[in-house]
Amino acid sequence: VKFKSPPVNSLSLDFLTELSIGLEKLENNRGCRAVIFTSAIPKIFSAGLDITEMCGKSTEHYAEFWRAVQNIWLRLYGSNMVTVAAINGSSPAGSCLLALSCDYRIMADNPKFVIGLNESQLGIVAPFWFKDTFVNVVGHRIAERSLQLGSLHSAPEALQLGIVDELVPEEKLQDKAAAVVAQWLALPDHARQITKSMMRKSVLDRLLTHQEEDVQNFVGFISKESIQKSLRMYMEMLKKRKG
Repeated sequence: VKFKSPPVNSLSLDFLTELSIGLEKLENNRGCRAVIFTSAIPKIFSAGLDITEMCGKSTEHYAEFWRAVQNIWLRLYGSNMVTVAAINGSSPAGSCLLALSCDYRIMADNPKFVIGLNESQLGIVAPFWFKDTFVNVVGHRIAERSLQLGSLHSAPEALQLGIVDELVPEEKLQDKAAAVVAQWLALPDHARQITKSMMRKSVLDRLLTHQEEDVQNFVGFISKESIQKSLRMYMEMLKKRKG
């Protein structure tokens, strides 16, 4: 699956909905046992959640957008397929969550590429299920420090912290991802799937139990004028950078 939504694969409502439908189709296809995620756009895996979806819109829109974010995570984190992220560019915030939700992460060995849950830099708080996913990958202490600081880690640092499993030269990324998939698919599916479910069930159940509450929390938080103001300032800063 190649992300292709120029300029930076922002996770908009349309993008998330399309990705969710695509994953559901693959999941229902008996012949598909694994999926590799990568980007068709150079230097960027995805810029994360689309800020324009969270700024200056109605509360109904915020709720719809947040449900789409929840749904893609529930589908990906709970997938029966082998999921591999071939991260061929920077991967901040929501895009880091997608990578963390996969079974295995391989990143292009380029110190200019960064990855992390940097929400706190924008004045946003990463929800509990983002946090749980991160803790399950890197452990409590690294997740706590990284989330509080909103850190974006370079590829070598991400490997050192365990955010990604391997670094390979960019031109070898797809071959390596295919080799990893082959290694995982050599195991009996049912044993791997049951083990995965056992490891991830409590985290998935936690969101499923509090899904509507989480939507309302997000809508209440994102609708605050102080948060809207910091998002507007961030968008202005991005415009100036481009300019």
